[in-house]
Amino acid sequence: MPAVLATTALLLTAGCSSGGGSGGSGDSTAPGSTTANSSPSEQAAEQAPPAKGSVKVLRTVSTGLNTPWGLAPLPGGSLLVSSRDQGTITKVDEKTGRKTELGKVSGVSPAGEGGLLGIALSPDYASDHMIYAYFTSASDNRIVRMLYDAKKPSGEQLGAPDTIFKGIPKGYIHNGGRIAFGPDKMLYAGTGESGNRGLAQDKNSLGGKILRLTPEGDPAPGNPFPDSPVYTYGHRNVQGLAWDPEQRLFASEFGQDTWDELNAIKPGDNYGWPDAEGKSSDPEFHNPIAQWHTDDASPSGIAYAEGSIWMAALKGRRLWRIPLKGTEASAAPQAFLTGEYGRLRTVVPAGGDKLWLTTSNTDGRGNPKSGDDRILELQVG
Repeated sequence: MPAVLATTALLLTAGCSSGGGSGGSGDSTAPGSTTANSSPSEQAAEQAPPAKGSVKVLRTVSTGLNTPWGLAPLPGGSLLVSSRDQGTITKVDEKTGRKTELGKVSGVSPAGEGGLLGIALSPDYASDHMIYAYFTSASDNRIVRMLYDAKKPSGEQLGAPDTIFKGIPKGYIHNGGRIAFGPDKMLYAGTGESGNRGLAQDKNSLGGKILRLTPEGDPAPGNPFPDSPVYTYGHRNVQGLAWDPEQRLFASEFGQDTWDELNAIKPGDNYGWPDAEGKSSDPEFHNPIAQWHTDDASPSGIAYAEGSIWMAALKGRRLWRIPLKGTEASAAPQAFLTGEYGRLRTVVPAGGDKLWLTTSNTDGRGNPKSGDDRILELQVG
């Protein structure tokens, strides 16, 4: 367990793994489409949330999930959850917890950290009823979209996958997998370098990147590199994407042995891997706004709520709160729920001060005896 660092400045960028709790103040502290970082004057004008926050577990929505990975709230209620290893998408009634399988996504080839990963609803879902999914196939990682027809019988509600983007490097590890539509209605995807470090710095490779695509899978207009889907590079394994109300994008990233990261994303920037892990003195690299020792985090999903980024930690088995002022951490990160629910995979906004949170204890690295994988409803502040 890392020692608490001596200065406030260092506390903003280093982790501590003391015990957990589900309410009150935090149990431990830790040392968009974003077109640019906010300037010092803009950040000074923004209101920072309180330095200390709170988390209350309101209820368990559903249990008995198998390797849950992606989570997408449906308009008007219910949640869609993807199973990494089974390759299925299931609808969960948010009130009763009842599960209905939509169907199995054809072409998924699960192995290691790969399989059916992130899911997202089309920005025009109300009219087109399309679900997007990022998955590992026999040859690559790819993004598909499928028609969801709730009128069909359970297990037959997903249409055939239409591949809109392919060729993302796959591996037993570091497949990335998070997808999300931004405020600009473009599709963002976090990829991993699949264990091949050199891909992260290669702007011609799709590995170790954040990609920005149109809903049809083409490089999005205004991307920093001509005719390229690459938005940022120099990443090891991105599994969290979230925007604040000013449409600034943040991303979480797995480190190797030393530092996990939360980054403010600026198009075209180099985030350092493999030449830098965590903060660097090299001006070529964009430094993280917060970092943690890998035992305390191993971050996957992130969400924005109540002035903070909330980050689900796998190996760290906790939920981190990072209060923001602009694109900087305004106070030391806090940890909640430490060890209470095991590995935490995905967190998404549930409106206002509420979040949905999924666990990940059946992913081969957790301990299923610590509790079935579940969806929790949280109230945060």
